[in-house]
Amino acid sequence: MSIAISASRLRLASRSGWVERLSHLISLAKPRVMALAVFTALVGLMIAPSHVDPLPGFAVLLAIAAGAGAAGALNMWYDADIDAVMARTAMRPIPRGKVSRTEALFFGLVLGVIAVALLAVAANITAAMLLAGTILFYAVVYTAWLKRATRQNIVIGGAAGALPPVIGWAAATGEVGLQSLVLFLIIFLWTPPHFWALALNRADDYARAGVPMLPVVAGKAATTRQILIYTGMLVLASALPWALGFAGVLYGVTAAICGALFILLAFELNRSAGTDRRAAHRLFVFSIFYLFLLFAALLVDHSGGSSAPARLSHDDRASASPSGVRLPGATRNACIFKIREA
Repeated sequence: MSIAISASRLRLASRSGWVERLSHLISLAKPRVMALAVFTALVGLMIAPSHVDPLPGFAVLLAIAAGAGAAGALNMWYDADIDAVMARTAMRPIPRGKVSRTEALFFGLVLGVIAVALLAVAANITAAMLLAGTILFYAVVYTAWLKRATRQNIVIGGAAGALPPVIGWAAATGEVGLQSLVLFLIIFLWTPPHFWALALNRADDYARAGVPMLPVVAGKAATTRQILIYTGMLVLASALPWALGFAGVLYGVTAAICGALFILLAFELNRSAGTDRRAAHRLFVFSIFYLFLLFAALLVDHSGGSSAPARLSHDDRASASPSGVRLPGATRNACIFKIREA
């Protein structure tokens, strides 16, 4: 009887150990960052002018999630030394000794290879190469070079986080389209005010780790001015989907209201010159909702068919039927918008 109980306890302990191990590996993949990447990629995939069946579409999103996870794991592998001295990151798996740096490196590399291979099979080489480039850019250009070398680390490094909708679009079309580049621009301009708002309240952390984040090297007042400038550019860029005709009234109203709130929060933060921790936190939290609402509105707008059709190029007019539906085998330009039925 006692032997059976001991064996049962060993099995439970072993199972519990594997569950804990898995949870640490998932933490390496930065699930919150991964979720944002998958959501923006989904929007790029759904608004692209090509239909994607559910199973390949799921595989595409799974590959992009794995790619984002690989980038996160490689980031934690390289940054283990500074993560250990920053309060915000000290509880990550490597500083806590739950995962070794070698294991994190292996996990990130294997997950990245699987992600790129899966996307190549499920979609196309263009999307797979974009995903591979995103992982390399985040792990090498941002993490290993820019993050510790320049105050512009977040500005330039933000390109990696802005690429998922482009990858989603490319997975559907095999090309990079104007719509996807507009979405890239929105996320690219969103990243600095989002991250600098967080960095304002973590300046001591970054200074202790030797990371030249903008509040550390330029001061909080200069950072709030930059946040205001980038917020203004972001609000203008966020109007482009409506202005260019691939988003409708719902998106336009959402972008206008959310943009006005974002500007107000940035003004409030700028008036405080970064000394009001609550103002910085409010802007940081709102920035997350801002991006989600913007992309959700675009997705709903597209699904509801409320956005106005864009002008067609000469080749597309020639290849479309009178009803506006593209004929089989028609050529597709990377910068043209989806043709809807009249």
